[in-house]
Amino acid sequence: MTIALAISPRPSRTQLFFRATGIIGLGLTAIAVAWADFIARMPAGLGNARFVSLPPSGQLPFGTDVIGRDVLSETLHGFSLTAEQAAVGALIAVAFGHAGGFFVARLRFHLGDLLRWIAEVLCEFPALVIAILLVAITHRSMAPFAAGFAVTPVAFARSFDRARTLLAAPHAEFARATGVYSSTLLRRDLVHEFRNRLASIFGHAIAAVAIILSTLSFVGFGAAPPHRDLGLMIAGAFANAHATHNYTAWWAVLFPSLALTFIVLCAKLAAIPDETT
Repeated sequence: MTIALAISPRPSRTQLFFRATGIIGLGLTAIAVAWADFIARMPAGLGNARFVSLPPSGQLPFGTDVIGRDVLSETLHGFSLTAEQAAVGALIAVAFGHAGGFFVARLRFHLGDLLRWIAEVLCEFPALVIAILLVAITHRSMAPFAAGFAVTPVAFARSFDRARTLLAAPHAEFARATGVYSSTLLRRDLVHEFRNRLASIFGHAIAAVAIILSTLSFVGFGAAPPHRDLGLMIAGAFANAHATHNYTAWWAVLFPSLALTFIVLCAKLAAIPDETT
């Protein structure tokens, strides 16, 4: 009898470096969320008519917007709100998508196959469209949940297929033949999956949810004033520039866009797996 061993290649030092950079970035994001009200120099939404559309300077590093709000403070508040809501949506995607796929793959009477087919159908629709529909039938305050459920079908389908592959593996067949309970195999697979791929799973989920959330706000289905996330800040800057025909206040768009890019980039970097599985 020949036994074939599948050896997973170790990640390169460059991969490890980028992955560590992403995890550190997400850690800094968590700190910014927790301390945003203390780090920001101004409360959220506070404007001053004497400081309207001032460019970046030593006193105002990010400048001010059209109603005199400090863009640095507003970016910190928007960054905090976007990251917090992205974390909520990511938890939903992981719970109902990744973990749910492992449970559903073990259902009997082809119920798992039916749910997998439904997920595949939903995957044909853009996640943004699903999120907009969910917000439309609920409320804008449900945007984080809508974004999380919008990315769930893709995560569910991938997790379901992965679970079925593990169920058909020789070690699983041997375990069942020796009387190991299915629940024990499920716990083993879940522990192995999340222990080895936790950063990758959450990284992909946070990046996808953050993009959808910001896009929802940009098109008017997400955060509503006085609460402003990064998407609404970018949308407001564009709307003000279009209304006043003044396109010189580039800082009102640039810094929120960079903050959003930071969240997505760090999440994507953290999603680099530490091993090929």
